[in-house]
Amino acid sequence: MLIDTDLTGLPVLVVGPPGLTTSVVRRHERAGAVVTLASGPGDVTQEVCNRVRLAVLVGPAAGWASVRDALAGRCPVVDAPVPAAPRGRVVLVGAGPGGLDLLTLAGVRALAEADVVLTDRLAEVGDVARLAPGAEVVDVGKRPGHHAVPQGEIERIMVERARAGLTVVRLKGGDPYVFGRGGEEVEAAVEAGLPVTVVPGISSAVGVPGSAGIPVTHRGVSHVVTVVSGHVPLEEEQAQALVALGGTVVVLMGMHNLVPLTTALARAGLAADTPAAVVERGFTPDQRSIVGTLTTLPDLAVRGGASSPSVIVVGEVVRRSAVWARRVGADADGIAMDGVA
Repeated sequence: MLIDTDLTGLPVLVVGPPGLTTSVVRRHERAGAVVTLASGPGDVTQEVCNRVRLAVLVGPAAGWASVRDALAGRCPVVDAPVPAAPRGRVVLVGAGPGGLDLLTLAGVRALAEADVVLTDRLAEVGDVARLAPGAEVVDVGKRPGHHAVPQGEIERIMVERARAGLTVVRLKGGDPYVFGRGGEEVEAAVEAGLPVTVVPGISSAVGVPGSAGIPVTHRGVSHVVTVVSGHVPLEEEQAQALVALGGTVVVLMGMHNLVPLTTALARAGLAADTPAAVVERGFTPDQRSIVGTLTTLPDLAVRGGASSPSVIVVGEVVRRSAVWARRVGADADGIAMDGVA
């Protein structure tokens, strides 16, 4: 349970036998209190009593008469029941496409309650330690082609910590269920008999194009959007199906396969002059967009030095980025139109 009152800087005394006070201390520290811990009546000295402004007596400590007498008239005294036996749980939190402002309130709350946070390189929400005070933060970050911590090991750590009675938050970029392997992690928690919940996040598939003024759907332009993983090139049948479906194609994690991806779509019959864009490093100060056509985009991306993380958008909706660039009082936000406006 969270303490919603801001206790920043408040000197708090927590009194109770060893092993019973951990969660109470954590809750108060996360609310900003400066906590002094007393494991027995002998620890509640006159010096301690003089400096505290709130005392919390946990479990059996509520019956320690000498402690109550020492605190009488000095500060409010609150009795806290013995915490229930801890039961671990797993919470998957979508961090959104970048920046604390795009993390949901539910995500912020989950982090505040976390004992352990497993985070990756795309979960860029700033100071995780500040959002999850007192929690163990484990970097399990992955880069394209390099998984420092294999997925199986991530799931092992997650289950192990939760089985020890801890609240484990798996913080993931974007949304856990959009190419985030969230389904596998939920499965691992369920198979281990652990409670698990999922806090959705804004997917980069929608958020990043939108930040560059590209709506993935637009009335009269596209009523279909398909999100594709770019880890591997498109099979011929897949490319043909995408072209036949029409609308917008959004590719995540596809920069290293940009040439084969666009080539496959062209061979499947998508017009060479179909607008296409790369939106790089979305929602960071270095965000920029490179806009061209299906056939010119790969060369433009190479010349521009574009790299991951980037979102690739193919379809007529890319022309909407010209509207974004023409906003009153706004600059072009780094958008190179390459004749597509």
